Amino acid sequence: MAEEEIKKEEAKETAVETPVPPGTPVPPAGGEETGATGETEKPGEAEKSAEEKPAEPEKPAEPDWKALYALTLADFDNYKKRAVRDREDTYRYAEMDILKDVLPAVDNLQLALANAKEKSDDPFVKGVQLVYDTLLKSLKDHGAEPFDSVGKELDTEKMEAIATLPSPDVPEGKVSIESKKGWMLKDKVLRAAQVVVSSGKPA
Repeated sequence: MAEEEIKKEEAKETAVETPVPPGTPVPPAGGEETGATGETEKPGEAEKSAEEKPAEPEKPAEPDWKALYALTLADFDNYKKRAVRDREDTYRYAEMDILKDVLPAVDNLQLALANAKEKSDDPFVKGVQLVYDTLLKSLKDHGAEPFDSVGKELDTEKMEAIATLPSPDVPEGKVSIESKKGWMLKDKVLRAAQVVVSSGKPA
Protein backbone atom coordinates (compact mmCIF):
# COMPACT_ATOMS: atom_id res chain seq x y z
CA MET A 1 0.00 0.00 0.00
CA ALA A 2 2.77 2.41 0.81
CA GLU A 3 4.40 1.80 -2.55
CA GLU A 4 1.18 2.55 -4.47
CA GLU A 5 0.70 5.89 -2.67
CA ILE A 6 4.32 6.90 -3.44
CA LYS A 7 3.77 6.13 -7.18
CA LYS A 8 0.58 8.23 -7.29
CA GLU A 9 2.33 11.24 -5.76
CA GLU A 10 5.21 10.93 -8.24
CA ALA A 11 2.74 10.76 -11.15
CA LYS A 12 1.05 13.99 -9.96
CA GLU A 13 4.37 15.83 -9.71
CA THR A 14 5.52 14.74 -13.22
CA ALA A 15 2.17 15.54 -14.91
CA VAL A 16 2.50 18.48 -17.36
CA GLU A 17 -0.45 20.78 -17.94
CA THR A 18 -1.26 21.66 -21.57
CA PRO A 19 -0.68 25.43 -22.09
CA VAL A 20 -3.61 27.57 -23.42
CA PRO A 21 -2.71 29.64 -26.55
CA PRO A 22 -2.98 33.43 -26.05
CA GLY A 23 -6.14 35.14 -27.41
CA THR A 24 -8.29 32.03 -26.97
CA PRO A 25 -11.74 33.24 -25.72
CA VAL A 26 -12.75 31.77 -22.43
CA PRO A 27 -16.45 30.92 -22.27
CA PRO A 28 -18.30 32.88 -19.59
CA ALA A 29 -19.22 31.07 -16.49
CA GLY A 30 -22.82 32.24 -16.38
CA GLY A 31 -23.71 31.18 -19.93
CA GLU A 32 -24.08 34.80 -21.29
CA GLU A 33 -23.69 35.39 -25.07
CA THR A 34 -20.82 37.42 -26.41
CA GLY A 35 -20.97 39.77 -29.40
CA ALA A 36 -18.59 40.19 -32.29
CA THR A 37 -16.39 42.50 -30.20
CA GLY A 38 -16.07 39.97 -27.46
CA GLU A 39 -18.15 42.08 -25.06
CA THR A 40 -20.91 40.41 -23.17
CA GLU A 41 -24.40 41.35 -24.30
CA LYS A 42 -27.17 40.98 -21.85
CA PRO A 43 -30.55 39.69 -23.08
CA GLY A 44 -32.86 42.53 -24.29
CA GLU A 45 -30.06 45.04 -25.03
CA ALA A 46 -30.37 44.55 -28.84
CA GLU A 47 -34.12 45.31 -28.76
CA LYS A 48 -33.52 48.37 -26.56
CA SER A 49 -30.86 49.83 -28.89
CA ALA A 50 -33.16 49.34 -31.90
CA GLU A 51 -35.95 51.26 -30.16
CA GLU A 52 -33.63 54.17 -29.29
CA LYS A 53 -32.67 54.85 -32.95
CA PRO A 54 -34.34 58.11 -34.24
CA ALA A 55 -37.01 57.75 -36.88
CA GLU A 56 -36.03 58.77 -40.40
CA PRO A 57 -37.57 62.13 -41.54
CA GLU A 58 -40.39 61.92 -44.04
CA LYS A 59 -39.56 62.98 -47.58
CA PRO A 60 -41.36 66.19 -48.76
CA ALA A 61 -44.27 65.71 -51.09
CA GLU A 62 -43.62 66.17 -54.78
CA PRO A 63 -44.89 69.63 -55.94
CA ASP A 64 -47.72 69.85 -58.43
CA TRP A 65 -45.74 70.97 -61.46
CA LYS A 66 -48.81 71.33 -63.68
CA ALA A 67 -50.51 73.71 -61.23
CA LEU A 68 -47.31 75.74 -60.82
CA TYR A 69 -46.95 76.00 -64.59
CA ALA A 70 -50.55 77.18 -65.00
CA LEU A 71 -50.13 79.77 -62.23
CA THR A 72 -46.89 81.09 -63.74
CA LEU A 73 -48.49 81.31 -67.17
CA ALA A 74 -51.45 83.26 -65.77
CA ASP A 75 -49.14 85.68 -63.92
CA PHE A 76 -47.12 86.29 -67.07
CA ASP A 77 -50.27 86.92 -69.09
CA ASN A 78 -51.47 89.47 -66.51
CA TYR A 79 -48.06 91.14 -66.60
CA LYS A 80 -48.25 91.53 -70.39
CA LYS A 81 -51.71 93.07 -70.19
CA ARG A 82 -50.62 95.45 -67.44
CA ALA A 83 -47.53 96.48 -69.43
CA VAL A 84 -49.65 97.23 -72.51
CA ARG A 85 -52.11 99.26 -70.42
CA ASP A 86 -49.32 101.24 -68.74
CA ARG A 87 -47.72 101.98 -72.11
CA GLU A 88 -51.03 103.22 -73.52
CA ASP A 89 -51.61 105.43 -70.46
CA THR A 90 -48.11 106.86 -70.85
CA TYR A 91 -48.81 107.85 -74.45
CA ARG A 92 -52.31 109.05 -73.65
CA TYR A 93 -51.38 111.28 -70.72
CA ALA A 94 -47.82 112.22 -71.70
CA GLU A 95 -48.79 115.89 -72.07
CA MET A 96 -50.51 116.12 -68.67
CA ASP A 97 -47.67 117.95 -66.89
CA ILE A 98 -47.24 120.46 -69.72
CA LEU A 99 -50.96 121.23 -69.97
CA LYS A 100 -51.17 121.63 -66.21
CA ASP A 101 -48.41 124.25 -66.35
CA VAL A 102 -50.36 126.20 -69.00
CA LEU A 103 -53.53 126.47 -66.89
CA PRO A 104 -52.30 129.36 -64.66
CA ALA A 105 -51.78 131.47 -67.79
CA VAL A 106 -55.32 130.63 -68.91
CA ASP A 107 -56.63 131.64 -65.46
CA ASN A 108 -54.86 135.00 -65.64
CA LEU A 109 -56.22 135.74 -69.12
CA GLN A 110 -59.72 134.80 -68.01
CA LEU A 111 -59.43 137.10 -64.97
CA ALA A 112 -58.14 139.97 -67.14
CA LEU A 113 -61.03 139.60 -69.57
CA ALA A 114 -63.55 139.46 -66.73
CA ASN A 115 -62.25 142.80 -65.40
CA ALA A 116 -62.29 144.37 -68.89
CA LYS A 117 -65.89 143.66 -69.83
CA GLU A 118 -66.63 147.36 -70.14
CA LYS A 119 -63.76 147.74 -72.64
CA SER A 120 -64.62 144.82 -74.88
CA ASP A 121 -64.26 147.05 -77.97
CA ASP A 122 -60.72 148.05 -77.05
CA PRO A 123 -58.21 146.54 -79.56
CA PHE A 124 -55.95 145.45 -76.71
CA VAL A 125 -58.80 143.60 -74.99
CA LYS A 126 -59.69 141.99 -78.30
CA GLY A 127 -56.09 140.83 -78.64
CA VAL A 128 -56.17 139.28 -75.16
CA GLN A 129 -59.46 137.58 -76.04
CA LEU A 130 -57.89 136.15 -79.18
CA VAL A 131 -54.94 134.72 -77.21
CA TYR A 132 -57.33 133.25 -74.64
CA ASP A 133 -59.51 131.59 -77.31
CA THR A 134 -56.42 130.16 -79.04
CA LEU A 135 -55.18 128.62 -75.80
CA LEU A 136 -58.58 127.08 -75.11
CA LYS A 137 -58.66 125.55 -78.59
CA SER A 138 -55.14 124.12 -78.21
CA LEU A 139 -56.05 122.59 -74.85
CA LYS A 140 -59.22 121.09 -76.29
CA ASP A 141 -57.28 119.59 -79.21
CA HIS A 142 -55.16 117.73 -76.65
CA GLY A 143 -58.22 116.47 -74.79
CA ALA A 144 -58.24 119.04 -71.97
CA GLU A 145 -61.52 120.82 -71.21
CA PRO A 146 -62.88 122.78 -68.22
CA PHE A 147 -65.93 121.65 -66.28
CA ASP A 148 -68.51 123.65 -64.32
CA SER A 149 -68.96 123.17 -60.59
CA VAL A 150 -71.46 125.84 -59.47
CA GLY A 151 -74.81 124.40 -58.40
CA LYS A 152 -73.52 120.81 -58.31
CA GLU A 153 -72.99 118.44 -55.41
CA LEU A 154 -69.48 118.46 -53.97
CA ASP A 155 -67.42 115.78 -55.73
CA THR A 156 -64.24 115.24 -53.73
CA GLU A 157 -62.54 113.56 -56.71
CA LYS A 158 -62.98 116.61 -58.93
CA MET A 159 -63.44 119.48 -56.46
CA GLU A 160 -61.51 120.92 -53.54
CA ALA A 161 -63.65 122.73 -50.95
CA ILE A 162 -61.79 125.77 -49.58
CA ALA A 163 -64.65 127.24 -47.51
CA THR A 164 -68.27 126.85 -46.44
CA LEU A 165 -70.56 129.89 -46.57
CA PRO A 166 -74.31 130.44 -46.35
CA SER A 167 -76.10 131.13 -49.63
CA PRO A 168 -79.66 132.33 -50.17
CA ASP A 169 -79.92 130.70 -53.60
CA VAL A 170 -77.81 127.51 -53.45
CA PRO A 171 -79.01 124.56 -51.31
CA GLU A 172 -76.83 123.21 -48.54
CA GLY A 173 -74.06 120.88 -49.68
CA LYS A 174 -73.84 122.26 -53.21
CA VAL A 175 -71.19 124.48 -54.73
CA SER A 176 -72.08 128.18 -54.54
CA ILE A 177 -68.82 129.81 -55.73
CA GLU A 178 -66.07 128.56 -58.03
CA SER A 179 -62.79 130.36 -57.24
CA LYS A 180 -60.69 128.30 -59.66
CA LYS A 181 -62.06 126.31 -62.58
CA GLY A 182 -61.45 122.59 -62.76
CA TRP A 183 -60.08 120.80 -65.81
CA MET A 184 -60.32 117.27 -67.16
CA LEU A 185 -57.83 115.53 -69.48
CA LYS A 186 -59.85 112.87 -71.31
CA ASP A 187 -61.18 110.79 -68.40
CA LYS A 188 -58.73 111.99 -65.73
CA VAL A 189 -58.75 115.06 -63.53
CA LEU A 190 -56.13 117.47 -64.83
CA ARG A 191 -56.79 119.98 -62.06
CA ALA A 192 -59.38 119.91 -59.31
CA ALA A 193 -61.70 122.92 -59.02
CA GLN A 194 -61.43 125.12 -55.93
CA VAL A 195 -64.94 125.81 -54.70
CA VAL A 196 -66.98 127.25 -51.85
CA VAL A 197 -69.77 124.99 -50.56
CA SER A 198 -73.10 126.37 -49.43
CA SER A 199 -74.12 125.81 -45.82
CA GLY A 200 -77.74 126.67 -46.59
CA LYS A 201 -79.76 129.84 -46.26
CA PRO A 202 -78.44 132.42 -43.80
CA ALA A 203 -80.19 132.57 -40.44
